[in-house]
Amino acid sequence: MSSNSFAYNEQYGGGEATELGQEATSTISPSGAFGLFSSDSKKNEDLKQMLESSKDSAKLDAMKRIVGMIAKGKNASELFPAVVKNVASKNIEIKKLVYVYLVRYAEEQQDLALLSISTFQRALKDPNQLIRASALRVLSSIRVPIIVPIMMLAIKEASADLSPYVRKNAAHAIQKLYSLDPEQKEMLIEVIEKLLKDKSTLVAGSVVMAFEEVCPDRIDLIHKNYRKLCNLLVDVEEWGQVVIIHMLTRYARTQFVSPWKEDDGLEDTEKNFYESDDEQKEKTEKRKKTYTMDPDHRLLIRNTKPLLQSRNAAVVMAVAQLYWHIAPKSEAGIISKSLVRLLRSNREVQYIVLQNIATMSIHRKGMFEPYLKSFYVRSTDPTMIKTLKLEILTNLANEANISTLLREFQTYVKSQDKQFAAATIQTIGRCATNISEVTDTCLNGLVCLLSNRDEIVVAESVVVIKKLLQMQPAQHGEIIKHMAKLLDTITVPVARASILWLIGEYCERVPKIAPDVLRKTAKSFTSEDDLVKLQILNLGAKLYLTNSKQTKLLTQYILNLGKYDQNYDIRDRTRFIRQLIVPNEKSGALSKYAKKIFLAQKPAPLLESPFKDRDHFQLGTLSHTLNTKATGYLELSSWPEVAPDPSVRNVEVIELAKEWTPTGKAKKENPAKKFYSETEEEEDSSDSSSDSESESGSESGEQDEEGDSSDDSTEDSSSESESESESESVENRTTKRNSKSKGKGDSEDGEKENEKSETSNSSSVESSSIEESSSDSESESENESESRKATKEKEKKAKQDRNPVTKNVSLLDLDDFNPAFTPVAPPTPALSPSLIADLEGLNLSTSSSVISVSTPVFVPTKTHVLLHRMSGKGLAAHYFFPRQPCIFGDKMVSVHITLNNTADRKMENIHIGERKLPMGMQMHVFNPVESLEPEGSITVSMGIDFCDSTQTASFQLCTKDDCFSVNIQPPVGELLLPVAMSEKDFKKEQGMLTGMNETSATVTIAPQNFTSSVILQKVVNVANVGVVPSGQDNTHRFAAKTVHSGSLMLVTVELKEGSTAQLIINTERTVIGSVLLRELKPVLSQG
Repeated sequence: MSSNSFAYNEQYGGGEATELGQEATSTISPSGAFGLFSSDSKKNEDLKQMLESSKDSAKLDAMKRIVGMIAKGKNASELFPAVVKNVASKNIEIKKLVYVYLVRYAEEQQDLALLSISTFQRALKDPNQLIRASALRVLSSIRVPIIVPIMMLAIKEASADLSPYVRKNAAHAIQKLYSLDPEQKEMLIEVIEKLLKDKSTLVAGSVVMAFEEVCPDRIDLIHKNYRKLCNLLVDVEEWGQVVIIHMLTRYARTQFVSPWKEDDGLEDTEKNFYESDDEQKEKTEKRKKTYTMDPDHRLLIRNTKPLLQSRNAAVVMAVAQLYWHIAPKSEAGIISKSLVRLLRSNREVQYIVLQNIATMSIHRKGMFEPYLKSFYVRSTDPTMIKTLKLEILTNLANEANISTLLREFQTYVKSQDKQFAAATIQTIGRCATNISEVTDTCLNGLVCLLSNRDEIVVAESVVVIKKLLQMQPAQHGEIIKHMAKLLDTITVPVARASILWLIGEYCERVPKIAPDVLRKTAKSFTSEDDLVKLQILNLGAKLYLTNSKQTKLLTQYILNLGKYDQNYDIRDRTRFIRQLIVPNEKSGALSKYAKKIFLAQKPAPLLESPFKDRDHFQLGTLSHTLNTKATGYLELSSWPEVAPDPSVRNVEVIELAKEWTPTGKAKKENPAKKFYSETEEEEDSSDSSSDSESESGSESGEQDEEGDSSDDSTEDSSSESESESESESVENRTTKRNSKSKGKGDSEDGEKENEKSETSNSSSVESSSIEESSSDSESESENESESRKATKEKEKKAKQDRNPVTKNVSLLDLDDFNPAFTPVAPPTPALSPSLIADLEGLNLSTSSSVISVSTPVFVPTKTHVLLHRMSGKGLAAHYFFPRQPCIFGDKMVSVHITLNNTADRKMENIHIGERKLPMGMQMHVFNPVESLEPEGSITVSMGIDFCDSTQTASFQLCTKDDCFSVNIQPPVGELLLPVAMSEKDFKKEQGMLTGMNETSATVTIAPQNFTSSVILQKVVNVANVGVVPSGQDNTHRFAAKTVHSGSLMLVTVELKEGSTAQLIINTERTVIGSVLLRELKPVLSQG
């Protein structure tokens, strides 16, 4: 969609500008502007004709030009009626561009947009995810309260869409709907809660943004998803990372105790001396309790660390503020290098980063001291950057580096940028006050600057010297005399006022110079600046009180001048001073204290950083930059004294434990449950470390296998290794249960049987010949009977549920060699009704309790080339789908790969190498094949979680010497598992999946295909569906559920008169339904 726009901008943009320019020139007439206007109108008429054309090429060209106009900022709103007519175009390229246009103008042309609202609603179930997302964007752009219910429904539907891109747009629409109608908040929170559970990295950032906008105070929604967000963070798009990190920073400040407590405790040790013995004892005990960081707190800090290397400055800044606000002070130092790296960016980024560094450097100087030279000013830096760098250098100044910095400052003072030079002098003054060892040196240097040619430098030096002299005036009478002489040359008002204030304040130390200064300034009083006049009045008052003999007349003269000054401040000050210092009958009691009032000792000014008070704002926010609270700013809370209950973050585990404990469970399962709960804790902690989940899983898998294999010493080494890999997959499933509430198909009741029969299962899957497969299936059936006798009734029921799975594993290997197809009558459910009733409490799927997975009606023998022998240097690989539940995970599709060595040499260590899987997709690889003899063949099994999509799983198939890039793309029919249900249940479920969840088409069926058996054969050949018994001869029903999400897929074929049939598919997964419809249509219609 966007690529079309960009391509058009590049190819056609310039030409269009030229055309417009030529037309405008040619049509300019005496009326001037009207000629230009008519040109644009004529141009738009041309576009309208093209949009009404019957040719798609003309419409597409028109839409490209219109989108190009929008990109250039031109108004194309008058074309809205012509554009909106094409919203139902069948050409997908036109439709994309129309939606781009509508998103821009829907809010302005609401009435016209409302007329097409039914088209937008239909587009919400379009097979193309871009169209569905665009339709939702247009709907949310029509800001009319009357369509709020429609928008709400659309958002709910889109939040359950198969495409993460559509779900992402649903999250964006939440914010728009909330701003339109805040009363929808509660319903929107439900959608946000649902989307927060989404495991797609594309959705995460958008839904957290919606959370921050709609309900930032609902921290309880984050508890369950906290660990998932931490683990997904690295893979989320950049702006999503920024939003999530800021939200998690606020979350951490409410859920964890301060990691800085140890530092605070050290400060309290001195106070204990003055406290009572009891208080001292209590505090000592508190300090003895060493601080232990919460594992979830550590998880957040560890998982954000890699993002410090992000190319996006906002991400780095977000991680830096997270470390600053929630990490232990000893660990926060790692952010300094990353922030210094950002100083190579453009000036806008530098400005924000330097502001944050300035705040940090006040409190923790040690973080940035190693990078002192990075803050040296460059001649090419703009003034705002120079000033911030000076601020940081001042904060970092200490006894060790001050000499280097002062030499640097001397260079800065000579800068042509006068504002920067003045700021440097201020900086020297601050260094002098902060580091007492260099006060005299700085003061002497500033005095030297008084002879500078530049008046601004001299003026700033005077102001700074005045502040420094206030600190120790007794020692610097000569400097005051020197500054008095400068009054003849300095004209800058602030500098003149500072000198006059100094002379007046310390007039007793310069008794001869002060009256003469008053005399000179009295002459120029009328021409002085208002600021200087006020200081002349103050000087006269102070001299009148200390040396009235010499200055009495001068002061009265100045007071008379001030009495008639144009400025009311000066007139008021004059009247005030006259009443205070010149005694008369009207003078009040204050006259006695005039000397104390004027010559009171003033405190020395405290030169502080302007960034000192900004640390109460969260770093990296607009409020911190502006130093004022911005709209929408969310304050960071203080650390809690006691950490809230950490178990709220593993609430899913608690719920699972309850659900997995049906009444009457055998006591034998308790040790198994305890074992898995321990490994879950271990894996939760290992999940927090990067990529260590599989390692912990394999270790615990080996421990489990060693314990089991001790009972059976006859197992060979190969079966042991296979058993280890399968027990590892069981634990991987356990880990998935922790993170999600779905996918709970394997009960713990079956774990014991699983441990016993896994060896035979694995050997049957890995077998390369018919004999091995058959022998494995026989040993399996024996193992089954022994297990039934050995276990209690509940275990027996769970095992019977699993037995068809293990049986299929072995028998389907035989089916590969028997391609003959035998149509099967509508199958009965694999589980008996009594068993189904008993297992109702264990059924955790969202579907009805009477719906169960059945055996496949038909297993196609078609194989797909994975690796051609020419490309694989003699190694050939084919794959096929055995249509059996995967033993590696209940959300995975089982894939069998046959490896053939067509070379004349032995191939060693055949294994899966690097995997390049789409977001969310997972793969369980087969165990490495140690060696494959020439002309040898072996069939191995693997599981792939395709996430209910037909996306390609790309990976490398490697030998000892080479690696080959291969990929597996599943047909949509292989993403299903057949389901057994009654006709009544089918109709009930179908009734709940209507509207947007229903897709249909009319198919013309060849006469020879107009029989039940042929239709059955063709449907089950395309899709792994179960046959539903039907009481009508002309209606055929099929049911299945998606492997990943367990969503029902209901297929109906209604035979009509005249060799036509209505094909209907009902499912929540509308995309899969649409794709399946497209695949079934040609199969049913062909002869």
